[in-house]
Amino acid sequence: MLIKHYFMNKIALSSYILAGSEVCAIIDPQRDTDLYIDEARALGVEITHILQTHMHADFVSGHMDLAEKTGAKIYVAKAAKCAFDHVALVEGDTIEIEDFVIKVLETPGHSPDHLCYVVVDTSRGKEPVCAFVGDTLFVGDVGRPDIFPDIAEELAGKLYHSLFDKILKLPDFCEVLPAHGAGSLCGKSMGAKWRSTIGYEKKYNEALQITDKDEFIKSLTNQMPPAPDHFSRCNEINREGPVLVLELPPMTNLKAASFKEILDKGDIAIVDTRSYLAFGSQHIPGSWSLDINGNLPTFAGWVLPVDKDLLVIADSFKEAEKSNLWLRRVGQDRVVGYLDGGMAAWVTKGYKTNHIKQISAEDLNDMVTGSDKFVLLDVRATNEYEDGHIEGAINIPVADLRERYTELNKKDKTILICSSGNRSSLGVSILSQHGFEKLTNVAGGMTGYSAAGYIKRCDVCQVPHGSRFIQRLKN
Repeated sequence: MLIKHYFMNKIALSSYILAGSEVCAIIDPQRDTDLYIDEARALGVEITHILQTHMHADFVSGHMDLAEKTGAKIYVAKAAKCAFDHVALVEGDTIEIEDFVIKVLETPGHSPDHLCYVVVDTSRGKEPVCAFVGDTLFVGDVGRPDIFPDIAEELAGKLYHSLFDKILKLPDFCEVLPAHGAGSLCGKSMGAKWRSTIGYEKKYNEALQITDKDEFIKSLTNQMPPAPDHFSRCNEINREGPVLVLELPPMTNLKAASFKEILDKGDIAIVDTRSYLAFGSQHIPGSWSLDINGNLPTFAGWVLPVDKDLLVIADSFKEAEKSNLWLRRVGQDRVVGYLDGGMAAWVTKGYKTNHIKQISAEDLNDMVTGSDKFVLLDVRATNEYEDGHIEGAINIPVADLRERYTELNKKDKTILICSSGNRSSLGVSILSQHGFEKLTNVAGGMTGYSAAGYIKRCDVCQVPHGSRFIQRLKN
C-alpha cells in the first residue's frame, strides 16, 4: 500500500492517492486533476475509485473531471443526495482494493453528509493503519459546524459523537489524514503539520480536551472565524456536480481596445491580480484588487460577483492563466478574457486610470502622532484587531465593506491597513467602487508597523490566512 499526499496552498487542501500494485483511489481531489493522472501513470496503476469525504465548501472539487477522464466511480455519502452518478455509502459499508479494506464511518458534524474512510492493510494486519478523516478531525483542531448556520448547534452535537464515539475509538497508532491544514477556514486553529495519529490528537488537540458535550458545542458555535460567501455556493456546486473544466469558456487574449469595448458594455467585473503596489500605481477604475501573492482564491470566492463575467488584469499571460486557475478552484468560472500587454498596453492607449497613494509605516506613524484628521480603517479580521491595533483605528473586516461602507463618510480622508497591504488594497478597491476618493493604503500593513517598532507584533498576523484565528494561550 502506498499513500501520496498533495497539498494545495492558499486553500490549504490535502488530497491523497491510495495505491495498490495495479489500481488506486483518489481521496478529495482538487479540480485540476492532471497531477493525479500523471502520478498514477508514473506508478503504473489505474485510477478506479474517487472517494469524497463530504461535499466540500471551500473549493470546487475535481470528482467529475477525474471520473470523466478515467472512468473511475465516485463514492460519496448517501446522505449527500448528489445529483451525479455515484456509489452511495452508509455506515458499515466497505470498499476493497487489492489487499486493503476501506471501512466507511458516517461522521456528520462539519457537514450533515460527512464520511471517514478507515483503511486496513490486510497484508500486514487486521487493525486500521490510517483514516482519511476529511474535515471531521484536523491536526490540532476539529471541523467547524457553522457552515450551515441554521443547524450549527445540531451539527456541533453530532460532531461530538462522531469524534468521541467513533474516530477516537480507533487505535492510538492509527494515522490521521485530514483534508485541510493551517490556512484553511474549515476549522478554527489548525496546525501546520499535515498528518498526525489518533493518540497524539487525543493528548494534544485542544478541542478534544473539552469532553463535556455542552461546552464542546459552545466552543464551536461562538467566536468562530467568518465563513466566506462561497462556502454555501461551492457546497451546492459539488453536490450537483461541477461543470467539467474542458467545457468552461476559454480565457480570450484581448487587446486594449477590445478589452475596453467589452468593459464599456457594462455588467462585467475586472479582477486585478497584480501586486497591491502595482494596483496602487495605476489601475482601471472599478477594478477589484486581489493580489495573487495573497489569498486570491479565498477572497475571490468571498467577494467577487457571481452574476457577472470577469476580465483579468495580470503582469503576464502566465500570471493571468494562474489567476484563472485559482478563480476556477473556487467556482469563479466566468473569466472571459485578460488584458494582453497588461496595464502598459492600457495606458499607452491613453485610457483612463486611477491611482491610490501608498504610504510606509513611518509615514503612518507621523500621521498618527501628528495633528492631521483622518479615519484609520483596520480591515483585518476581528480577532486580529483585538490581538493588537493602532489606537483610534476602527475595525471593519474587508469582506464586510461591501455592505458596511455606509458606516463611513466619503468626504473623510481614509487610510486602510491590514497585516500586509493585500487586504487593505482590496478594501480600497471596494470603497472606490462606492465613490470614495480620499483613500490611502498602508504598504506593509501592521507587519511593517510592528517591525518598525511602533506597536507590538500581532501574533495572529504572522501566520497564513485562516490559521490567524488560532486562539493562543496567554500566560
